[in-house]
Amino acid sequence: MIQQFGLVAVGGAIGAVMRYGIGYTITANHFPWPTLLVNVIGSFMLGMLSVMAINNIVSKDAVLFLGVGLLGAFTTMSTFSLETVDLLKNDQYMMALTYSSLSFIICISCAFFGWELGNKIQFG
Repeated sequence: MIQQFGLVAVGGAIGAVMRYGIGYTITANHFPWPTLLVNVIGSFMLGMLSVMAINNIVSKDAVLFLGVGLLGAFTTMSTFSLETVDLLKNDQYMMALTYSSLSFIICISCAFFGWELGNKIQFG
């Protein structure tokens, strides 16, 4: 059990640093592009990882390290929520609607496409 906690912790540390790096290198310019980007990438990767786990292509330890740890820390629903509230509080209603709609549609689509890609990798 300690090994599993370690896998999640190390993966989480890497994912958090990756998210910080994207936020540091990409300028938001009044729109929260960095958070949208990490959530889109993370949704795609988690979709692909999930189907690979279901098909026993990756181990439970890999799911803990990559899915729970790395991608769990890399993506961020809490930041997305806070950024949306901030836009609303600053009377930027259209930007809040655009951001939340894009996040919802693109992230779910990426999770779907990741899942489909994972299936194609499995079955050739």
